[in-house]
Amino acid sequence: MIIEFIQANPKAGIIGLAVLISLFISLINFFVLDKDKMRASKKRQKEIQAEMKKHKDDPAKVMEMQKELMTHVGDTFKHSFKPMLITIIPILIIFGWIRGVFAETTISSTWFWWYLGGAIISSIIFRKLFKLP
Repeated sequence: MIIEFIQANPKAGIIGLAVLISLFISLINFFVLDKDKMRASKKRQKEIQAEMKKHKDDPAKVMEMQKELMTHVGDTFKHSFKPMLITIIPILIIFGWIRGVFAETTISSTWFWWYLGGAIISSIIFRKLFKLP
């Protein structure tokens, strides 16, 4: 039934799948991420970048700030790595299925771009809705 709907309405089907996948990823991020740590780390990164602009004439000071910035970037990456590990296998399986289903539709050569557009827009909406960093 789902495959028949997708093949009859490929654009709506791929956008619907993009929204569902974005919702899945956003829910995993909502429950797994330490949102307070992520927000604090991102806030500190912005502060350091602003300080670096003020001290751009002092290379030693900029290098010192850059080292601190890299520790915060590493922390942010480390915190976002766990949700990525949880979602990567299901996403790869779903993408294999999607590629097979859309190979027989009218958007067989452009389905990925339709997916990407739908995923970006729905991801922005879900991040705002769930107040994710």
